[in-house]
Amino acid sequence: MSFQSLGLSHHLLKVLSGLNYQQAYPIQEKAIPTILKGKDLLGIAPTGSGKTASFALPILQNLQAQAASKNRHVAALVLVPTRELAIQVNEVFNLFTRAFPKKNKTIAVYGGVSINPQMMKLQDVEVLVATPGRLLELVESNAVHLSDVKTLVLDEADKMLNLGFKEEMTKIFSLLPKKRQNLLFSATLSDDLNNINAILLREPEIIKIEAEENTIDLISQLAYFVSEERKGPLLRYLIKRNAMQQVLVFTSSVFKADLVADKLRINGIKASAIHSKKSQGAREEALNKFKSGKLRVLVATDLIGRGIDIKFLPHVINYELPRSPKDYIHRIGRTGRAESPGEAISLIVPEDQHHFKIIQKKMGKWVTMIDSKDFDLHGY
Repeated sequence: MSFQSLGLSHHLLKVLSGLNYQQAYPIQEKAIPTILKGKDLLGIAPTGSGKTASFALPILQNLQAQAASKNRHVAALVLVPTRELAIQVNEVFNLFTRAFPKKNKTIAVYGGVSINPQMMKLQDVEVLVATPGRLLELVESNAVHLSDVKTLVLDEADKMLNLGFKEEMTKIFSLLPKKRQNLLFSATLSDDLNNINAILLREPEIIKIEAEENTIDLISQLAYFVSEERKGPLLRYLIKRNAMQQVLVFTSSVFKADLVADKLRINGIKASAIHSKKSQGAREEALNKFKSGKLRVLVATDLIGRGIDIKFLPHVINYELPRSPKDYIHRIGRTGRAESPGEAISLIVPEDQHHFKIIQKKMGKWVTMIDSKDFDLHGY
């Protein structure tokens, strides 16, 4: 189903088109219209199924019709279990909020870093993505107030409960207004989650998306053991030695995407990074050049990689592994399409080995491993 049929504004449709997001995922098809109507929702869908956009898009659109919140009184609160997910969800909101003439300030707050800069950034924030512990610290410091929250999102609710956030979340719930929209998303439906649903949700729309069966038989997979300092030279070695002409490289961060693309260009390989910090025009230009063959390598983050759909893409390289097996399958699934074989390569540093074993086990397919320590990478 196209995004045009889901009730989204022309501002958001324009941004989605620029990102090459043509067809909505199943969770987005069902969740977006429900959230736009202000209803509560319980969404059960696997990791990597497009859940973040399914709530970010309608929340931002609904905020456009609401009066601005009082300073430090957030209108939408998204609770997540980890710092990494907080950053990722915040990137999605910031990617879409610039679609509107009226910008909705969105930030992420999490522990493990200084609290003072986060306190300062909370001025005029409307959408807050937070881990529970840091959120309570900020509330206790009067840096943010939750009494005017209109929409609460509990993302990866199953993981939050499993990680022992129950006490913290109970405190947070007590600070929220009783009248609000509640949106719960989870990969599984556990007994603990059922108990939370009974307390939080009011006549919710229940959406359950089954995990897709992934066909990866057409994809030839290889992995190379490599030390961190030899990873960049190995990437360039593989591209040049194998005369790869159209290569999609995945990194886990915007910073790394820029760094990898810069190093490729310095070494004579036409490359460009595509990520949420780039302007829409720059993203479109890079993608068009890549599709037409004028650009040899496109370096992408998962967020933008979702919208890259090239019928006969021959090579995908995981410069860094994604955080979940589902994301890994989505990445390598950019190739091996339309009954055309493709190749997926992963560069595995020592600290990645355990995680890569988990990915292979979940995928149900073991990948041929090659040790690159004897490769002569001089000059690459």
